[in-house]
Amino acid sequence: MTVNDPDTIAEVEALCAQYEKALAENDLDALDGFFWRDPNTVRLGVGENLFGIEEIRTFRQGRSGGSPPREVLRVSVTSFGADFATAHVLFRRTGQDSIGRQSQSWVRFASGWRIVSAHVSIMQSFA
Repeated sequence: MTVNDPDTIAEVEALCAQYEKALAENDLDALDGFFWRDPNTVRLGVGENLFGIEEIRTFRQGRSGGSPPREVLRVSVTSFGADFATAHVLFRRTGQDSIGRQSQSWVRFASGWRIVSAHVSIMQSFA
């Protein structure tokens, strides 16, 4: 198995950038399209635990105004073979000092790359 194949890394980095754009624009169709359309898809958020694509869709549709604006501070993608990768993003929400963390597990299916598992959290400030 090849770890960190440059072509695979580039594909997933591009997807992460597209995801950020869709998140900033609250493009629900695009955001939906990034996730595996399956009951086994999981997204654990800052204040929600979502199991299955239907719960993820319902959450996004019910969130007024979409995700709070944020600045990406760092992206780290690691690939394992040509069909699996993890992506980790550090971000700061506009007007806040706390650092947010996002992790995604991406799998290449016949239909393309999809997120099968995601996690978003905000680090507590201990100042």
